[in-house]
Amino acid sequence: MRVLVTGAKGMLGSELCPIFGQQYEVVATDIEEMDVRDPQTVLKTVRAIQPQLVVHLAAATDVDECERDPDLAYLTNAIGTRNVALACQQVGAEMVYLSTISVFDGTKCTPYIEFDAPNPQSIYSRSKHEGELIVQRLLNRFYIVRAGWMYGGFGKDKKFVGKIISLAKVRPVVTVVDDKFGSPTYTLDISRGLLELVQTGLCGTYHMVGTGSPCSRLEYAGAILEAAGITTCRLEAVSSARFPLPAHRPRMEGARNYHLELMGMNHMRPWRAALQEYVGALLRES
Repeated sequence: MRVLVTGAKGMLGSELCPIFGQQYEVVATDIEEMDVRDPQTVLKTVRAIQPQLVVHLAAATDVDECERDPDLAYLTNAIGTRNVALACQQVGAEMVYLSTISVFDGTKCTPYIEFDAPNPQSIYSRSKHEGELIVQRLLNRFYIVRAGWMYGGFGKDKKFVGKIISLAKVRPVVTVVDDKFGSPTYTLDISRGLLELVQTGLCGTYHMVGTGSPCSRLEYAGAILEAAGITTCRLEAVSSARFPLPAHRPRMEGARNYHLELMGMNHMRPWRAALQEYVGALLRES
């Protein structure tokens, strides 16, 4: 099978392409090879490659930038997804669309499942949810996969794990919010999970996050420092009101892989175990 990956140079794409490449012919593209916002380029490229599967990872993921620039968010995450879906329609390819747990409003006290109703609150979340709706309308065979607090990529890791380790190495105290909750998810695990999922042919909407109880950002940071063996830094709990940001963040971004559970296919690791492995590998590489 030939698989085309968009956004292949990103944090998830750099992990996913080698894993898929062990079993399939992978054509990795990023903005230089195929800007998903350009419908003609997308259609021309997909027609030339003739993939049986397109894994669509390309997205505008800076939540605050999306809030400041809605045109960027909707053009990339909604219109770009439409362009990819239409090209899949033309060549008869299945499509994987990577979405986000933040399509929910975060008011639920327990982890979200696939059968809860989305109610996105930020521009980023709305644009990603619109991408979900577009895929559902245009294609018969698709996998919409919602990820949680994703980490990975080693040198590409500019998100929470990398930031906490960098700050903790130089500061005696790091302040972290304790009123936002989510499910940390390792890019290695979701890459393996996606490979297993597409091999079933069981299309639909799935959550794919690290298992175990959702954690607060503070608890997450504590687990990072523990995994890194950093004892010289103290974490200080603060409210998210201390750090006003342009975009709304849901209180609850924790999720349950309920669809996978029902199918007997929830092989995602506990988030603490996966984090321990990643942080150890990250420190060895640095």
